[in-house]
Amino acid sequence: MNANDISNAKDPDLRASLGALRRAAQQARKTAIQTETDLVIVKDGRMQRISPEELRQQVEAATRAQEKPQA
Repeated sequence: MNANDISNAKDPDLRASLGALRRAAQQARKTAIQTETDLVIVKDGRMQRISPEELRQQVEAATRAQEKPQA
C-alpha cells in the first residue's frame, strides 16, 4: 500500500493514519534537535543516523524554501 492508496481508503482511520505518521515523524525530529541526539531511520532497507546539526540544516532549508517569493 502506498500513500495514494491510503489517502483513498474507505476506512477513515486508515485515511487519517498518514497524517498521524507525518506528525509523529516531525515530533521525533524536534525531540532529537532539543535533546541533541541522533535520529535513527531506515531508508532503502538500511539504518541511518541523522545528527541534530543535519536536522537543523534541513529545518532551515525548508524554512527558506517557504519564504521564497512565488514567481
